Amino acid sequence: MKFKKKILFLFCTVLCTYSFTNSKIKIWENETNVDAKRARMLVYSATPENNTGAAVIICPGGSYHHLGIPHEGIKTAKWFNERGVSAFVLCYRVSKRGYHHPAMIEDFQRAIQIIKENAPDYGIDTTKVGAIGFSAGGHLVTMGGAFADENHLEKLGINTSVGLRPNWVAAIYPVVSMQDSIAHEWSRKSLIGKTFTQEQKDRFSMEKQIPENMPPVFLLASKDDPVVDVRNSIALDKALINKNINHKFLLFDTGGHGYGMKDTSFALESHWREQLNNWLVEIGILK
Repeated sequence: MKFKKKILFLFCTVLCTYSFTNSKIKIWENETNVDAKRARMLVYSATPENNTGAAVIICPGGSYHHLGIPHEGIKTAKWFNERGVSAFVLCYRVSKRGYHHPAMIEDFQRAIQIIKENAPDYGIDTTKVGAIGFSAGGHLVTMGGAFADENHLEKLGINTSVGLRPNWVAAIYPVVSMQDSIAHEWSRKSLIGKTFTQEQKDRFSMEKQIPENMPPVFLLASKDDPVVDVRNSIALDKALINKNINHKFLLFDTGGHGYGMKDTSFALESHWREQLNNWLVEIGILK
């Protein structure tokens, strides 16, 4: 009986999760030159009466190997929806399926293209399209901001007139560096492969790649993070300061890693989500 109840609970959880989704977009559908059948976006549109015109691309973590959809994707979408933001959970390609760079940044730029080109259909203001990422997803959204001038879609024969730079970026307990001393090795291997050069490590160490036109950044990390060395975020903070980039860095003594948007004791005590909301107000995304 307990087993049957557990199965019923899991079924209801999955049903509720997917009934919350407005739609699903296969982001490379009809693009026959791109091998990306599983790449998609889960769309959670803001309600008409609550719509602020803002949108967010959500990049779950998972070491660039897999994706933490429930707690870092779906819960995050619900949090943003409550604030009138249309949310798009990006199920980008990962190494578990045999993909490495540039698949991930291609998926990210494709997501921005689709959202901006279809902005009127979703009631979205194209000047308010941001991105939030967790762990390896934090690296991806930071890379999306830093490498926005590199049009990976054009390399695939896809032309677009919309800008590919997110208007803001939030990196939550992010992977940042590929340097040996602080790299999250699983993420590095998943992104650029088992063998790599120093040039590649430098190329994908975001603390070395922040441009002058980097969008505003919200950065969050904890000193007791057991997965991604906190020095990743400290290095990114220094790089953003050096380039005079508008950003907010929340560094906590405790908090750990991998909590996403769950109501953990850390989230409730630190009020980091409220601080993210206030920061979005400060930069003109929310009212």
